[in-house]
Amino acid sequence: MSLDIDIDHLSIDELEALNDRIIERLKFLDTVRAQQAMMALNLGTQVSFDSARHGRVFGAVIKFNQKTIVVLTEDRKRWRVPPHILVPIKDATSESKVVDASDVATEQTASTLNASAQ
Repeated sequence: MSLDIDIDHLSIDELEALNDRIIERLKFLDTVRAQQAMMALNLGTQVSFDSARHGRVFGAVIKFNQKTIVVLTEDRKRWRVPPHILVPIKDATSESKVVDASDVATEQTASTLNASAQ
């Protein structure tokens, strides 16, 4: 897509204002993309994602933050992950689940207790 916008005549102040508007728009679009990706998932959803250091990681959604999702893996590690890189596991049967839903509930309760104790 080619936009023919002539910015050669703009002053420094006008260019800085335009830059601010562009950055604001990009942040808004990123927020919308994150929210749309989050809406596709629920607590307990079995997911996977690629990690540069650990390869393919499997787990379950245990918490939604403003811009990230917390995933609990079967080795009890928590990962804060951008929602757009999560892939729901479509064929997660009760025998093949990485993290059981009861584990998710236990982790949520523990998180709530820890937060209220602080």
